[in-house]
Amino acid sequence: MIRYNEALNKRSTSRITKHEEALSKKVSHSSQQSLDKPLVLVDSGSQIILWYLPDTISLWKQMKEATIGMGHLLKTSMTSGEETHWQTYTGYFHKSDQCPLTPGCINMAPCWFQQGQEPYGFPPTSAFAPKVSGMLKGEGGHIVITSMQRSALLASVALWVMHPELYWASVKTQIKLARWAMDNGHNEIYTHLQLWASVLNCAAVICNWQCPLHRDPRSPPEGFNVMTSVGEYYNGLMTLSNLGIQLQYNSGTMVACSGLIVRHGVTFTGDRIVWTWFMRDSLHNFVGTPWPQYASYMNVDWDFSVSA
Repeated sequence: MIRYNEALNKRSTSRITKHEEALSKKVSHSSQQSLDKPLVLVDSGSQIILWYLPDTISLWKQMKEATIGMGHLLKTSMTSGEETHWQTYTGYFHKSDQCPLTPGCINMAPCWFQQGQEPYGFPPTSAFAPKVSGMLKGEGGHIVITSMQRSALLASVALWVMHPELYWASVKTQIKLARWAMDNGHNEIYTHLQLWASVLNCAAVICNWQCPLHRDPRSPPEGFNVMTSVGEYYNGLMTLSNLGIQLQYNSGTMVACSGLIVRHGVTFTGDRIVWTWFMRDSLHNFVGTPWPQYASYMNVDWDFSVSA
């Protein structure tokens, strides 16, 4: 996994096929495999690449009601540019036939750096500071955050098991951010952080998106994106093209992996909601929290189990 990360173009979303073909020649994988049983995938150095936990989530009703309540935000997220805004390109979404779900993709955080303003190095020398994400500004932001708290807690407990070092680093970062916000009079950020129940500092809410193969270039290679998928859909399939794996991706599945390392895409039929919990290294850097190493097989606490 470390060698693969070193070979990556860190700014690439992996949407350019010729780049992926060149990369696949450098790093080989086994022939395509289809999997449907719970698993932890590790590399040759015992570093964890991916967690796959089917039939884990029983929050379909709560996630559905919360996502319906975000319909006005999801509606405004849609764009027409496939190449430049492929994550919100209308051609990858479809309308629901049975319930008032609004297709779309929104990202939110109690505070983060706007695009192009993320500082590097510590202490940060940039004049920019974190701000509340646009989707959570105003009175409605508190309602959105509160509606997501149960799923946020589940993702946090899962991260505690999957990557304990990252879990505690994220807890420290959230505490430091709250202190910074309080000391500097950023009352809206402070209030949002109080309500934000996840140790992962960002979230994406996605509805009825046929997700094309991609990587997430702003995700740290050592971190995990925790993806929770529910809905009234069938034929759900997650393709991990650079691993040579396809996962059965039914409602109630949780998958955690580095969005940068693992090239992934999803197809399905029906209505699907996915909430992805992720983090930005720039926030850890802003408050001086050291970034953890890769999670390894031997460091996982196998005496603790996650249930929903």
